[in-house]
Amino acid sequence: MSLLERISSLPRIDAGRRMLYSAALFLVVYAIVLSLSPAGRERSWDVGYLWQHWLGVLVWGVGFFLAHRAIQRYLPKRDSFLLPLAALLSGWGLLSVWRLTIQFGLRQTLWLAIALTLFISGLRLGSELQWLRRYKYLWLTGGVILTALTLVFGTNPLGFGPRLWLGCCGIYLQPSEPLKLLLIVFLAAYLADRKPLVSKIAPLLAPTLVMAGLALALLLVQRDLGTAFILVFIYTALVYVATGSWRMALFSLATATAAALAGYFLFDVVALRVEAWLNPWADPSDRSYQIVQSLLAIANGGMLGRGPGMGNPGLVPIALSDFIYSSIAEETGLVGALALVTTLALFTVRALRISLQAENSFHRYLAVGIAAYLGGQSVLIIGGTTRLLPLTGVTLPFVSYGGSSLVTTFLALLILVHISQQRVERKQPQNTQAILHVGTLLLVGFVGVSLTTGWWAFYRGPELLLRTDNPRRSIADRFVLRGMLLDRNGQVLSESIGEAGTYQRIYAPSLGPIIGYTHPVYGQAGIEADLDLILRGEEFQPAFDLWINHLLYGQPPPGNDVQLTLDAELQMLAQELLGNIRGAAVVVEASSGEILVLASSPSFDANMLDDDWEDVLNDPDAPLLNRATQGRYTPGTSLGPFLLIQAMVNESLPPIPQELDYAFGETTLQCTQQAEDPQDWASLVSAGCPAPLAALGEALGADELQPIFESLGFYSAPQLRITTGANPELALIASPEAEALGLGELRISPLQLAHAYASMSNAGELPALQIAGSVLTQGEEYISLPTLEEAQAALNELESAEIVGNLSNGQTWEVQGGVQGIEVDALNWYITGTDLGTSENNYVIVVLLEDGNSSDAQNLGMELLGRLIGN
Repeated sequence: MSLLERISSLPRIDAGRRMLYSAALFLVVYAIVLSLSPAGRERSWDVGYLWQHWLGVLVWGVGFFLAHRAIQRYLPKRDSFLLPLAALLSGWGLLSVWRLTIQFGLRQTLWLAIALTLFISGLRLGSELQWLRRYKYLWLTGGVILTALTLVFGTNPLGFGPRLWLGCCGIYLQPSEPLKLLLIVFLAAYLADRKPLVSKIAPLLAPTLVMAGLALALLLVQRDLGTAFILVFIYTALVYVATGSWRMALFSLATATAAALAGYFLFDVVALRVEAWLNPWADPSDRSYQIVQSLLAIANGGMLGRGPGMGNPGLVPIALSDFIYSSIAEETGLVGALALVTTLALFTVRALRISLQAENSFHRYLAVGIAAYLGGQSVLIIGGTTRLLPLTGVTLPFVSYGGSSLVTTFLALLILVHISQQRVERKQPQNTQAILHVGTLLLVGFVGVSLTTGWWAFYRGPELLLRTDNPRRSIADRFVLRGMLLDRNGQVLSESIGEAGTYQRIYAPSLGPIIGYTHPVYGQAGIEADLDLILRGEEFQPAFDLWINHLLYGQPPPGNDVQLTLDAELQMLAQELLGNIRGAAVVVEASSGEILVLASSPSFDANMLDDDWEDVLNDPDAPLLNRATQGRYTPGTSLGPFLLIQAMVNESLPPIPQELDYAFGETTLQCTQQAEDPQDWASLVSAGCPAPLAALGEALGADELQPIFESLGFYSAPQLRITTGANPELALIASPEAEALGLGELRISPLQLAHAYASMSNAGELPALQIAGSVLTQGEEYISLPTLEEAQAALNELESAEIVGNLSNGQTWEVQGGVQGIEVDALNWYITGTDLGTSENNYVIVVLLEDGNSSDAQNLGMELLGRLIGN
């Protein structure tokens, strides 16, 4: 006998058994990966592995092996696809529940054992199902009575929320779950018994409206609107299939709409869910927390998922039940989510196919009702999870945690396999059009939830994951080593310490407003937030390393270090000199645009956020504000040199006023300090004398001042790799004199002023600012970071050099920017810098004090300058 003959003589394995083997293989592989997931998450083999869920796999395997044997024996002609599809769905759901919590995984395993026991026992019953048909009123009445009992004896296993369960001795039953199946049985039997009266719709449907209306009323009183909508859909589908009347479908649609509107206006929980559906981003941390976290979970799954045990599905409230779809999507990705939806859709299609081949009307209506129940409920809950529909709080059939739901779906499966055993192959099935309409509606729903899942996982996913209210980022920081922030000399400004799973971020003290923080509760701020993607390993990584790390670990690779242009020693000196005075200090190297100091006061210690957060948040001096980059202040007399340069270029230099004081409104303004030479323009602007500045403003006029301010960058935020505040609006100049005195509409930050002054020491060219100098990759390769803008001309080169020379007293120069004699906006600016020639680095220092005096600002600036030039 040839090899081919031997193979052909082997017993054939039917399609159902092959599908069951495939489901078993999938679940075993899934369980193995789940067991090993702690090693992947912590990137170490020395971890505690997960084994408890194998009890669920064992029960599932034994249970479905026995179910398959029994169904082959008692129902050999049944639809062979139903049991494997149910096996895959229930097994997948079981492992998902185990993955979320061991306690509920054990409970779900027990419920699965009970459901399979009832299923196997029910296979021996007669497939004609006359015992269901004969007692239709009794079945539905019993279901309504059980549901009504929850009004008196209802409880909630969680101890709060709607009291929809009946419980005793730790066992809970939710009567609304079997009520769906009992309503299907009642309607199928009633409509089949009265098929000859189908043309007379009103007398035909009156009893069904009474019974269904009673069930709906109970559910509305309980505020279980999700189940109420399922009952309306089941009722509509069955009546439409039985009568072919669109009027009933429209009537049901109107009823559902009216119920939704009534629920919105009567029940707070319904209004909350509708508002969260319409605009979840309005209140993502409270009223819309569930749906936002669900969308973040789907986005986190991406295309292939984080892997079993590698995601964070527990961040979504009620992930076991209402949001189990988002849990599965996070760990198996869009591919896994679509596979789950396809499996549910296939089960629904098989149920509708069975209805087309049913032996009699009763069987046909039963199959259609079960298809509407399982398919409609699947679309409703997945649609709510993905924001396609408002959230209703029903379970995902076969998949979600819940004994009542699981047992009910297996009883529905039992009815379907009995009906399929009695099916009749017809060339022209009856009621084809109405059943196809129901099937088309359900398939459109499945396609809709699939497309919506793809929208959040693939298209909107990258954007969603960057949200600061995404807690998965802080969880990843505990397991993936975050890159260090270093100063220009390699001194550590922030780093992560500890081991995988317990990494903790520490920071250089007193640099809170600048360096910021990455905190699991309070989010991110400062440079830590601005350079987050580099530090967490999402940027400047080989594409393969990113892909393989996400595939194996569900996490990015270890982060890269970033070397800043800041000088830690000089930065800490500036913070120390500022002390508790509100203000800021900036030091910029004029030619390169590198920022050496970016100090803001008052400051805070990011290492102490857990203890000091409330104090820091509520401090009226706003220590969280980076005054150096985000503060907006009137410039005072600090604009003098720029006005003088432009007047010299225009050859419109006015005569020096005889009086240096200036009457501004009812106040007389005075020089910030005494001018060394009252007849020298450079000396006057250096001393901050108001009358000469007002004369310059009048001579230049509004048409000249606005282009000057624009070319100096006062109307645009500096382009850096850190947050520098919103772009200031282009201010219209109403009074040239007021703007020249720095008391008009113009508002600038200390960094903007330092940037502008750097152009004076850089041949009139505004340098491209830089604070993030280079990236040190895990391969110890330095990658220089380019600036985000090009240097551009701002001032006349010759006149700038002349003014700097006139201001200089050797190697340094200074400008007083305060305004004396006025109480409003009494800020103290001090600007100083070096004049070491073009062959040396020249520095610009800007000091702003919101309180204190001009002497304090001058002393602080001179101290920093002395440290820079070694004096």
